[in-house]
Amino acid sequence: MAQRTESSIVIPASPAAVLDVVADVASYPEWTPEIRSVEVLSEDDGWAEQVRFSLEAGPVKDTYTLAYDWDVDEDGAGTVSWHLVEGGVLKAMDGSYLLERVDGGTKVTYALGVDVRLPMLGAMKRAAEKRIVEGALQGLAGRVRS
Repeated sequence: MAQRTESSIVIPASPAAVLDVVADVASYPEWTPEIRSVEVLSEDDGWAEQVRFSLEAGPVKDTYTLAYDWDVDEDGAGTVSWHLVEGGVLKAMDGSYLLERVDGGTKVTYALGVDVRLPMLGAMKRAAEKRIVEGALQGLAGRVRS
């Protein structure tokens, strides 16, 4: 899974405010169009460790579990990353949010790599990744602003 889709957005809020929304994993279906349901399976000090998701992103539909790593500072800057623990259609999903303080707010860079068990053209897989990444960034920005 060498290829990844990546995109960035600047959100006019502090890294801590952005991190608060990212860390509220259970609310993802409210602002991420492709996420249909979320179940937090385990936490460590209030940070989600393992989470089960139901996803519908174009041709990619699956229920899967991700393990999270929270490498963030007290001010909210840093990286939230995840990798696939188990999935049905998905055989790999690695991603991250990088939160950086910039003039005017927080630059959020979302990187995502997905691999599926079913034969799928690379262009279709990249389109699904792009749909997930762009939808999540726009949803995150909207959620932080609300």
